Amino acid sequence: MKLDFKTYKDKVTGCWAGKNIGGVLGAPFEGKRGYVDVEFYAQDLSAGPPPNDDLDLQIIWLAAVERYGRNVNASILADYWLSYVVPNWCEYGKGKSNLKAGLAPPMSGEIDNVYKDSCGCFIRSEIWACLAPGNPSLAARYAYEDAIVDHSGEGMYGEIFCAALQSAAFTEGDTRKLLSIGLSYIPADCAVARCVKRAIACYDNGDDIKKARRAIHIEAPGTFGLQIGKLSGIPEYDRDMPLGEPGYDAPENIGFLVAGWLYGEGDFGKSLCSAVACGEDTDCTAATLGAILGIIAGASGLPEKWTAPLGDKIATMCIDKTSAGIWVPDTVTELADRVMRAAPLFMGGACDIFAEGGYALECLSGNDLYCSTATEYLKYMNGMFVKDEMPVSELCALSPYVQRQEYPTFTMFVDGCGSASFTRGEDRTLKVTLYNARCMMNQLWARVTLYTPPGVTLVSSDSYLLSLNNLIGSKTECSFTFNADSFPGPKLEVLVDVAIEGRHSTGACKVVLTRC
Repeated sequence: MKLDFKTYKDKVTGCWAGKNIGGVLGAPFEGKRGYVDVEFYAQDLSAGPPPNDDLDLQIIWLAAVERYGRNVNASILADYWLSYVVPNWCEYGKGKSNLKAGLAPPMSGEIDNVYKDSCGCFIRSEIWACLAPGNPSLAARYAYEDAIVDHSGEGMYGEIFCAALQSAAFTEGDTRKLLSIGLSYIPADCAVARCVKRAIACYDNGDDIKKARRAIHIEAPGTFGLQIGKLSGIPEYDRDMPLGEPGYDAPENIGFLVAGWLYGEGDFGKSLCSAVACGEDTDCTAATLGAILGIIAGASGLPEKWTAPLGDKIATMCIDKTSAGIWVPDTVTELADRVMRAAPLFMGGACDIFAEGGYALECLSGNDLYCSTATEYLKYMNGMFVKDEMPVSELCALSPYVQRQEYPTFTMFVDGCGSASFTRGEDRTLKVTLYNARCMMNQLWARVTLYTPPGVTLVSSDSYLLSLNNLIGSKTECSFTFNADSFPGPKLEVLVDVAIEGRHSTGACKVVLTRC
């Protein structure tokens, strides 16, 4: 089936509006254990919605997709994570520290990470669903790339479950079918799956939501509800509930999300309030559920009671806005517009750009090509169109003996100095030039190393540690000189390796020289 542009636009906008609503509703109760009686927003919203990290981290991922499209992967996302994510708490901080130690994904999400099973990545699932609507396999694949930056295990399963379900929700509205689709992408016996099934069983058995909440917690005890007030802040009726391992929070909170969905019985507000009522990571559960319901209903189907107090505005708190590579939208409309502009490149052949009324997306289960809400903000998208690519005039001026490799944080040029050969009895020089990526503009230290086979003698050092300034166009250079008098073969292969100190980022260029 095809998803027409008008419907797609309505559902993408509904996703982010619902996400915003749920995050604002749940934020005041985050980190508390106990049953929460809530019927509406508890904050003063006269100045607009407060910032919430459930939505804004995905803007960083969107910036990466705008630059790399379908080529985006965990390593690229990790570079964006290091450059643009401000918080250092819990899984965010541990993922960053592992990346700074040189541990690439998935090791960055696993090693010594108490929070690998926490909620911090299933709250980032919507971007992949919106970029791959009606294609849960594609959404789940990119959710995996996202999750392993700073999570593993149950945390990873949680994001994959949510992304697949949300992608399917663009073309399927039945709750049970969507839950079945989400479960089909994760192990049947994992804790996330068990908590989802427990929520379903409690609802089908006629248990009230208070009983369901306790049953879900007992299935996979978490600790998020101990963050505020610790043990002394737990209500008496919850004192007998088991304590889980620190950071083991994704399974039960996804279970609470599903319980809120089921017990809400089709009512948007009741569903979100039911999820918040379960306590624990309330902004995450309500925000993710709000996004699901927003996709199903579309922005046009969301109750004005819930949308009016927030208007179109969104607020962020976790993005470093000091570099040129990230522009943060101010409204749900602007965010949805950016997603819709990126979707055709992301969907590839599954996007029919010649469909009547705009493009149409091919789902698995030519007037206005993109969005009609374009405003002057477009020039700020994707780092204000700052590009790392060399102008064509400069590319044409390069020697044909220069090899070029581009990476998220740097570009490497290896110059063969006018030749692709080596001569016995003569020294041979390779010149390496590194440019700092304009979209990142971080201060960097780069270790450049030349690896050679037996029979090759280095005349210069085999490794250099170079400072790479953060100013646009900054570069640094070094040269390697060697001779191959004792090398027996007719073809010599050497490897120039670049490792960025304090990051997982690496790059290599193989240089092949033939004997004269």
